[in-house]
Amino acid sequence: MSERVDRAERRIAAPRPEVYRALVTPESLLAWLPPEGMTARFERFDASGYRMVLTYGESGHGKSSEDTDVVETEFVKLVPDERVVQRIVFAAEDPAFAGVMTMRWSLSDVAEGTLVTIEARDVPPGISPDDHRTGLTSSLANLATHLGRPTAP
Repeated sequence: MSERVDRAERRIAAPRPEVYRALVTPESLLAWLPPEGMTARFERFDASGYRMVLTYGESGHGKSSEDTDVVETEFVKLVPDERVVQRIVFAAEDPAFAGVMTMRWSLSDVAEGTLVTIEARDVPPGISPDDHRTGLTSSLANLATHLGRPTAP
């Protein structure tokens, strides 16, 4: 059986250093990371990572509680202007939504900007590939808008 890798990418009309800063700056992450229909707050943010509470606009969708997803994120590798690798632990009582996922955010130069590629490995099985792809794509669209440069995917 092959390993599941959820993937999304988007060209953003911004230089790699600007995109990289948005991936590691708390204020920026709060602005763009939550997918559509969600908000976020930090319970902790430091050089090693963060604990984030994502809240759904509608109750009944949460994995940590009725309306929240809680994630403990560790920065595993930071390569300025090139890559961010995160280890994400999901807080959920249901084992289908609990577990440890690795996300790799890669930045590369493309015409008129930066290609941002996300690869997620070891995604909890309760998160469907389609739902995850939708969430990743939404976050990338938010990132482009946050940087003031929305572009086509």
